[in-house]
Amino acid sequence: MTEGEKLIPVDISEEMKSAYIDYSMSVIVSRALPDVRDGLKPVHRRVLYGMFDMGVLSNRPYKKSAAIVGEVLGKYHPHGDTAVYDTMVRMAQYWSLRYMLVDGQGNFGSMGGDPPAAMRYTEARMRKFSEDMLIDIDKETVDHQLTYDDSREEPIVLPTRIPNLLVNGSAGIAVGMATNMAPHNLSEVIDGTIAYIDNNDIEIDELIKHIKAPDFPTGGIIYGYEGVKEAFKTGRGRVIIRAKAEFQEVKGKECIVVTEVPYQVDTSILLKKTSDLVKEGKLEGITDVRDESARGKIRIVYILKRDAVPNVVLNNLFKHTELQTSFSVNNIALVNGRPQLLNLKELIYHFVEHRHDVVYRRTDYELRKAKERIHILEGFMKVMATEDTMGKAIEIIRFHDKPKEDLIAEFDLTDIQAEAILALALRRINKALILQTKEEYEQKLAEIRDLEDILARKERRTEIIKEELLEIKEKYGDARRSTIEYAGGEFSVEDMIPDDKMVITISHAGYIKRTSLSEYKTQSRGGVGQKASTTRDQDFLEHLFVSSNHQYLLFFTQKGKCFWMRVYEIPEGSKTAKGRAVQNLINIEQDDKIKAFVSVQNLKDEEYINNNYLIMATKQGTVKKTLLKEYSRPRQNGINAITIKEGDELIEAKLTSGSSQLMLAVKSGRAIRFGEEKVRAVGRNSQGVRGIDLNTENDEVVGMIAIENPREETVLVVSENGYGKRSYIDDPETHEAVYRITNRGGKGVKTISITEKTGQLVAIKSVLEGEDLMIINKSGIAIRLSIDTLRISGRATQGVKLINIKGKDSIAAVTKVMKEDDDETDATEEVTPPTEE
Repeated sequence: MTEGEKLIPVDISEEMKSAYIDYSMSVIVSRALPDVRDGLKPVHRRVLYGMFDMGVLSNRPYKKSAAIVGEVLGKYHPHGDTAVYDTMVRMAQYWSLRYMLVDGQGNFGSMGGDPPAAMRYTEARMRKFSEDMLIDIDKETVDHQLTYDDSREEPIVLPTRIPNLLVNGSAGIAVGMATNMAPHNLSEVIDGTIAYIDNNDIEIDELIKHIKAPDFPTGGIIYGYEGVKEAFKTGRGRVIIRAKAEFQEVKGKECIVVTEVPYQVDTSILLKKTSDLVKEGKLEGITDVRDESARGKIRIVYILKRDAVPNVVLNNLFKHTELQTSFSVNNIALVNGRPQLLNLKELIYHFVEHRHDVVYRRTDYELRKAKERIHILEGFMKVMATEDTMGKAIEIIRFHDKPKEDLIAEFDLTDIQAEAILALALRRINKALILQTKEEYEQKLAEIRDLEDILARKERRTEIIKEELLEIKEKYGDARRSTIEYAGGEFSVEDMIPDDKMVITISHAGYIKRTSLSEYKTQSRGGVGQKASTTRDQDFLEHLFVSSNHQYLLFFTQKGKCFWMRVYEIPEGSKTAKGRAVQNLINIEQDDKIKAFVSVQNLKDEEYINNNYLIMATKQGTVKKTLLKEYSRPRQNGINAITIKEGDELIEAKLTSGSSQLMLAVKSGRAIRFGEEKVRAVGRNSQGVRGIDLNTENDEVVGMIAIENPREETVLVVSENGYGKRSYIDDPETHEAVYRITNRGGKGVKTISITEKTGQLVAIKSVLEGEDLMIINKSGIAIRLSIDTLRISGRATQGVKLINIKGKDSIAAVTKVMKEDDDETDATEEVTPPTEE
C-alpha cells in the first residue's frame, strides 16, 4: 500500500447488492424498456433523432446506413455499431413493425431469416411517420439532457403526435422484468384515444369496441378473444395467433395454402420443422411442402394425400408447428422513469397527458416568440410613425458614431428593438414595408390572443389534440391486417357483430357460405332469375336457409349426426362466391352430407331448451321427436341425433314447441297430416316411429313441415320441372280441413297432380302471406318471388309454372324468406314471362 492510501472495509454482500441495483436500474431505464409517452427505447430514439439532426428526412436523398450509424455512435449512443444498425434495420422491416419508422433501400433481410446486407451496402432515410414523432421538437416541447460526453443535448422523449407504443408495440428483457407489447391498428387506436378524451371515465369494455384487438404486421388470425380482453384489462394476457390458410385445388390436388403467418415466425424454420415432422410420421396426410413466397408475399403450399381430410391436417399443423403461436402480452413501460404494468386505458391516459404537455409547451413557446416579434414590430412602428421620424432614424444610422445608443435615446427603444432596426437594410424602408409592418402587428396581436386562450383553457388544448390525431389517422390510417376469430374463445361477441339476416347456402358438393339477405332482390313469377353462385363443374346449390348472425345452427347429416355452429362462424361470401367446404368447418365424415339444419336462438337458455323439440324425418318415412336439451352440447366430432337404418337417410329436421302439426310429403305427390303429440319424445340414439306409409319401393319422403297456425298457413308444393301451387291446410271460411288429420303411419292424400310435364314432387313448404320464396335450380340460377303472387289452388291440382326450366335443368332447392321492408322489386330482371299452359 503506497503512502497516502488507506483501506476501507466493506461488506461484500452489501456492495454486491448496491452494484447490482445500480446495474439493473441502468438496464431498465437506459436500455430495455420503452417510455410510455413515445413508445421508444433510448437506442430507437437516438437513431431517429440522429437522422433528424443529419437532415435525412423523407423528402431528401437516401444516405448510407454506415454514415447514419457512425453519426449516432459518435454523438448519442456510445455502444456497438451492431446494436445501432440492428435497431435501424428492424425499424425498416415491414414484418417487424406495424408502421415502419425508417425507409430502407437495399437488402434489409427477409421473413425467412435472411440477414440484412452490411451497413456499407444499404441506405436509409426517415419516413413521414417518424417525422410526425419529431414534429415540434424545435419548440421546446420536451426536456433535453446532455449526451454521454456533455458535448451536446439529446431529447429525453419525443413530442410524438402518434401513440407509438400502442401502434408499434415493444419487446425487451431487463433485469428481473420484461416487456412484450403487441402492435395495434392506428385507426382503431386513434378512435379509442378520442373516445377516452371525450369521456375520461370510459370503461375498458367501451374502449374495446374501438380498439378491438392487436393488429400484427404479418396479419394472421387472432384465435379466441379471452386473452385479448384480459390483456386490455390487466396489461397481461395470452393472445393466440393462427396462420391464414385456405383450401385450394392446385393441379388437381387438394392443398392447404398459407398466405399469412403469425407474428415473429421465421418461415424457413417453420418449413424445416414441418418437413421433419412429416418425415418422422408425426404429421400425416402431407405429401410435399413448397415455399412459393415471392416479393414479400407469403405463399406456403402443403400438398395433401388423396385420402387426407384437409381440416384434420390443418388442425394438426396448428398443433405441432408455428402455424399457431401465442403472443404473451406484458405491458410494462417506463412511467416517470419507473417501470409500471399498464392496462389499455392507462396507456391511452399517459399518451394523452403527454400530448397535453407538448401542446401547452409548444403554445407557450409560440406565444413567447410572438411576443418577441411584436416587441420588435413596435420598435419598427415608432421609427416609421411619420416621414420625419423615418428621416431622423436614417440620419442617426448613417452619420452618428453611436447609432444604437442614439436610436434608443431618440425613440425610447429597447436594446433588442434598436438591434433589429440596425439590421434592417435602409433601402427597404418604404411605404410598402410600413403597411406590411402594421398588418403583421395586427396578425401577431390576434395570434397572441388565440395562444393565450389555448394556454388558459384545457378544452381548447383537448380540441387541438383531437384535430391532430384525426390528421394522423387521415395520413396513416389503414385497414386491419389481423382478423379476429371470436369463436376460438368463450367471449360473447354479440356487441361486435351486427345481427343481420343472412342467406346460408350449401351446394351439392358441400360448399357453404353466408350472404347478406339484402344482396337478393325480389322478382316476379316466371323470371329466369339471377346468377346465384359459382360452383364447381356438375355441382349445384342444394340447400338454402335464412338465419341471423347471432343464432346457432344445428347441422344434421344424412347419417343422423348433429353438429353445432354459430352463424357468424360460417365464412361470408358474395352471391356469386363458391363458399367453403363444410367438412373444413366441421369434422363431418367424407361419405356423409348435410341434409338439414335448424336455427335456434340460445342453446344455453335452460327454459328454452327444455320447452322446445327437434323432430326429424327420414327418406323411408320415419319420424323422431327429441327434447332440444339433448342437443345443447354437441362435441367437436358431432353427436348421434338419430339411429338410421340401412338404406335410409335423414332428410329433414324441424324445431317445434311441442304442440305443432306435422305434414310429410312423398315424391309421388301424396302428403300426410298428424298431430305432433302422436310422436312421443325419445332419446338421441333412438330410431323413431313410422310417419307415413310408402306405396312403392321407389317412393320416398321429400320433405316435412311443422304447422303452428293451420288456418293462417298455406302449403306450398313444388315439382322438379318448375311447377308449384299453394293450398289451404284448413279452409279459412268453412274451417274444414283441406288436408284431413289422421294418425301417423297412414298413406296420406293427394297434394299435387303428378304428370310427366310437372315431374315428381321435390319440395313442400309451409308459407304465409307476406313471405317470399327462393327457388334455385341445379345450374345455380336463383329466383326470388313473393308468395302473394301465387293464388290458392285446390289440393289435387298441378299448379302453375314458377320458374322457367331450360333444357335438362331441374329444381334443386326451395326455401322461404321473410319479406324485408327495404326489399326492392326490380322489374328489369324479369327476363322471361311465365308460360301459359
